[in-house]
Amino acid sequence: MKAIAITSWGGPEVLELVDRPQPVPAEGEVVIRVSVAGLNFADVSTRLGRLGTGSPPVIPGLEVAGEVASVGPGVTAPSVGDRVAAFVSSGYAEFAVAKAELTWVLPDGVSFEEGAAFPTIGVTAFNLLTKAARLQPGETVMLWGAAGGVGTMAAQLARMFGAGQVIGVVGARDKVGTADRAGCDDVVVYSEGDLTARILELTHDHGADVILNAVAGEELERDADRLADFGRLAVYGMASGRPGLIPSNSLHSRSCSLVGYSTSIHRKSRPHEVNAAGRAVLTLLEAKRIEIFRGGDFDLEDAADAHRHIESRQSVGKILLHVANSTS
Repeated sequence: MKAIAITSWGGPEVLELVDRPQPVPAEGEVVIRVSVAGLNFADVSTRLGRLGTGSPPVIPGLEVAGEVASVGPGVTAPSVGDRVAAFVSSGYAEFAVAKAELTWVLPDGVSFEEGAAFPTIGVTAFNLLTKAARLQPGETVMLWGAAGGVGTMAAQLARMFGAGQVIGVVGARDKVGTADRAGCDDVVVYSEGDLTARILELTHDHGADVILNAVAGEELERDADRLADFGRLAVYGMASGRPGLIPSNSLHSRSCSLVGYSTSIHRKSRPHEVNAAGRAVLTLLEAKRIEIFRGGDFDLEDAADAHRHIESRQSVGKILLHVANSTS
């Protein structure tokens, strides 16, 4: 089968089209003939050697959609031929292995593009709001990266869960429209003026009850000053490339909470929670109550260009890789 492999740690140029044996499912696994694969910033971190994924060559890719080609022992569902979406570990390929527990059958009204796009952003946004940040009706939510994949999904879900105010933070003015369409009441460009002052102004000095932060670095500490009393700051990434530090008195003096979240560790240790969140998001997609904001479509062999696009910070929404699957 054709696949994209990381041949050494480095820039997009290390992504190469290679031939690999078609995988065989083990017990509890399925093999999916991939139609579309989702691209995430975690794939960039993998390519740079930051995630401890072993030594090159490595096939990246966390999520795919396609048809079940074969099933391993003990798998009763899904079945061969089913249209599915799934979490995987090597999705930039014509075939990918998934655990049956982390595979969802797609309703007829949900496309392969939507199927490949929703697992990471849907599960992450859903669990961030409901489990990590414990959003309550009427509360104010502040979203970093509000025009990105998780951000656009979180804005929509926050509205559905009864948030009283959703404030999106974006990196450039040309991303404001995307965050606005996703359901943000207010959108702030973080490079334009004092972000903390702006958040306090928009919340009438109350601050945000919930902040979802994938940036870390210095902004994590500053977010403590943007929280309301009893607020919850959920950090789920490190896009700045630097960890963030928060003085404990910034939290305990106002009964605020700092919580970390990782869909990856949930996949390993609490797959049932990932499955439940995925089913909930898929139901909303089927009912057209939420939508996937698409930010770019590339062919599998153009994965390097897709990585350049996401690293340019100019992209919005979800980036997808389309697989011309000709392997029999």
